[in-house]
Amino acid sequence: MIELMDLPFESDAFEPMISKKTIELHYGKHHRGYVDKVNILVIGTEFQDAELEDIIRKTAEKPEYQALYNNAGQVYNHNIYWQSFGIWERLQEELKLDILQQFGSKEELKNQLVEAVMKVFGSGWVWLVKQKSGHFAIIATKNGDTPPIDEGEVLFNIDVWEHAYYLDYQNARQKYAEQFVSKVLKI
Repeated sequence: MIELMDLPFESDAFEPMISKKTIELHYGKHHRGYVDKVNILVIGTEFQDAELEDIIRKTAEKPEYQALYNNAGQVYNHNIYWQSFGIWERLQEELKLDILQQFGSKEELKNQLVEAVMKVFGSGWVWLVKQKSGHFAIIATKNGDTPPIDEGEVLFNIDVWEHAYYLDYQNARQKYAEQFVSKVLKI
């Protein structure tokens, strides 16, 4: 059974950038809904006792498991998302220096993240991944897709689904992205 992770912060910890109401709806309704759906979809299948990442690996690009893949991906994506809040303050200094060396500056990293958010058409995610080569990549995925789980280490992500920001920013996605990168990721 897949469990709903505990939030690693209080639901009002990032106000006013992300309101308590947005956190409560996003976590309590959307994220919980994906967890509940995965648990329903795995009943009586080979995935009933599988770990979340294994479900994603084994259902990716298999049309017969599309609903399970989509919901498992969204559980995984949201788990990373909540852990991304305040992430820059928790990264090791050496890792931060490596990231900034590749991107040139903190401002350039922020600009590229916001630009990636703005290029997502519809719903999706923006990720910072440390690839196995040691190179850092900003990756955008559509809908509930995840970056390939075994091809690097996900450092953080940004939710680009409207439920992540619409109550607080309406259709001002760029403002949400700028605030999220600076004041929620704390870059």
